[in-house]
Amino acid sequence: MIFDAHSDLPTFVYDERKTGKTRVLEENYEGFFNGWIGSRVMAIWTRPDRRKDATAYGFEVLNALLKDIEESERFELVTTVDGMKKAIEDGKVALWLGLEGGEPIGESLDLLEVFHRLGLRVLTLTWSLRNAIGDGVFERTGGGLTKFGVEVVGKAEELGILLDLSHINDAGFWDTLDVTAFPVIASHSNARALCDNPRNLTDEQITAIAERGGVIGAVAIPSFIDKENPTLKRYVEHITYMVDLAGYRHVGLGFDFVYYLRGWSSGGVKGFENESKIPALLERLRENFSEKEVKAITFENFERVFERVIG
Repeated sequence: MIFDAHSDLPTFVYDERKTGKTRVLEENYEGFFNGWIGSRVMAIWTRPDRRKDATAYGFEVLNALLKDIEESERFELVTTVDGMKKAIEDGKVALWLGLEGGEPIGESLDLLEVFHRLGLRVLTLTWSLRNAIGDGVFERTGGGLTKFGVEVVGKAEELGILLDLSHINDAGFWDTLDVTAFPVIASHSNARALCDNPRNLTDEQITAIAERGGVIGAVAIPSFIDKENPTLKRYVEHITYMVDLAGYRHVGLGFDFVYYLRGWSSGGVKGFENESKIPALLERLRENFSEKEVKAITFENFERVFERVIG
């Protein structure tokens, strides 16, 4: 069973429902979950062309997702680890709500609290661009957390929202660790030492997350795996590298498959293009790790940090 720490499926659900479709997740269960995904973070991502009305867009996507889950039989939105375990015991996929970038909360801690009341439990502080919280990895200014960003970190701690440092720039990464003592995650990032991409983590960042008791989710995006030959083998090499550096208890999976998003489906990792290839991933993991380690990487590590921060 897999705990996938990052998925953009809410965007797909929203787009499909805008065309009049219903039960989108249910109708696509075999493709997107394939019997392997037991728990998944459903991240609401603000498209660049919707940044100007990010709050309205965020609530629209959330509304579409909640409606779709209500219409389903196989899915349940969860807000606690006990709720996750119960959903899985009942034969359902446990879905967590995340925000990929704090754009929908604007400059309002009240809005962060509203999203929490509606189920938000994972906050990726920035996407790759700048927002009111801080700078993403593709900004040129190199700014870290803003004053408001520091306030968001404190509010997230108070509410029990897990902070996600994928997408934030290096300055913001270290600023966040300076102002929180809680475990943090990088839900979908790889090792920069193996693929020099600003979305990946340095050895120092990987170690720092592990020292806080956090987890890094290895991401299955080709450009984050290898610039010339992104293969399943190379993906597992990233996992192995991070395990060797930080220990097996601090590495998990955050696939970030985007093949279903319009305009974002150009190619995939060779041999690991989508969820149907999870058995091939498990086979390779078992060649490199013990069964205990495989269970930790594929599910238990994220379960542990979610329980520690969220409850």
